[in-house]
Amino acid sequence: MDNLTHSLVGALIGQMGLKRKTGLAIPTLIIAANIPDIDAVATLLGGYQHLAIRRGITHGPIAMLVLPIVLWGTMLWYDRWQNRRGTRPEKRLPVDAKWLLALAYIGCLSHPLFDWFNSYGIRLLEPFSSQWFYGDTIFIIDIWLWSALVAGVWLSLRNERAGKPNWRIPAMTSMAAIFLYIAANGLITGQAEQLTAKAVKDQLGIAPELVVANPVPVQFWKREMLWRDANHYGQGTFTAPDSIILDPKIGAHQIADAAAIAEMSRDKNTTAFLFWSRMPVLREEQRDASKVRILSDQRFGNPLVQDRFSVILPAERAAK
Repeated sequence: MDNLTHSLVGALIGQMGLKRKTGLAIPTLIIAANIPDIDAVATLLGGYQHLAIRRGITHGPIAMLVLPIVLWGTMLWYDRWQNRRGTRPEKRLPVDAKWLLALAYIGCLSHPLFDWFNSYGIRLLEPFSSQWFYGDTIFIIDIWLWSALVAGVWLSLRNERAGKPNWRIPAMTSMAAIFLYIAANGLITGQAEQLTAKAVKDQLGIAPELVVANPVPVQFWKREMLWRDANHYGQGTFTAPDSIILDPKIGAHQIADAAAIAEMSRDKNTTAFLFWSRMPVLREEQRDASKVRILSDQRFGNPLVQDRFSVILPAERAAK
């Protein structure tokens, strides 16, 4: 998910009452909910090599053990540093080291959980396994999720400042609503994939090996349907509860060829892209006076984002 969502999740957990357990609770929860994204520095590598690094080691079990401890030690040091300087806010609660560590773990663990809900993918077992996991449940930036998170945090804060004893209730209600929303979206995805597999077989005479219900922005009741078998791929749309429209156009993804080219060329961008890609497609396109071969991913076929998730194979190697 986006970092605003992760930050709001941390704040909402605090407003459920945990922020009263120790000083520095809210900043610890918010930072912890974002800290696995330190792998974003991989974008400095340039090209597409960062795709093979993102949502991997910093989202895996070792990181989930180590990162909270690092954050916990940093926050303890910060509190003591402020004490020495005499700049520690008087109204801040005393820091309870045990609770602070617990909140660092809670916030940090919320990150891979919410990342798993979308179709981008996450390697939950890295470094022990590089397998990608996909929730295919909600879009990576979900305004309905934002709305519930903001409402829960804002109403809870307002009630707290007004001195109302039930100030935790809005945050708890918001969190319950969020997980009901996510569960409902999971059911929509399951229904969409099941009905699409049947429709592809009945209408196109193809038994797909993989069907993905790709969440779309805003319209949580709809899915962009993507399917493929060993040689072909196609798409369609699903609208809950059971409306399916298949695109009759069927393409040849040529991925066996793409894998061979990647192995022969040893091109770092291509191999990194193939490692990350869930539904790779190799296509030929006319650009300027020559033809180029482009490796892309079905999940990101929208023209608005396609160029960000595609690799042009080196011309001299593409011809092999």
